[in-house]
Amino acid sequence: MTLNIGDPAPDFSLPDAQGNLVNLADLRGRRVVLYFYPRDNTPGCTKEACAFRDAYSEFEGRDIVVLGVSTDDAKSHEKFATKFNLPFPLLVDADGKVATAYESYGPKKFMGKEYIGITRNTFVIDSEGKIEKIYKKVKPEAHIQQLLEDLD
Repeated sequence: MTLNIGDPAPDFSLPDAQGNLVNLADLRGRRVVLYFYPRDNTPGCTKEACAFRDAYSEFEGRDIVVLGVSTDDAKSHEKFATKFNLPFPLLVDADGKVATAYESYGPKKFMGKEYIGITRNTFVIDSEGKIEKIYKKVKPEAHIQQLLEDLD
């Protein structure tokens, strides 16, 4: 099954770095930017997280919730968020189930080696819990500006 614009966003409940559960259903009434990224403290993921951080007030001004998701553990998320002063929650998807539901987890290749991991995808979920926009295999540099333009 492929996720499409207009589909209900797969529901989830994931812990953040402090162990607080974040439930998608609790965010109804607000738009959500849900971004999947491979690893804390890697160059592309750091660029992307810092770009979200730098534009965070613009998301807040639009009453949009930003959530980052990877398979890293809470301790890794906490260090990453503290090191780069990230103002939004990073969620722990330890087994990749939520990333799988969002078609953002599976086989990848890097330097000739194949492995299973998270693909850098972003989903905008509207206030009714439906998928509003899908960005696949995003480039961290240009992504945030495009996203903000599309959200207006």
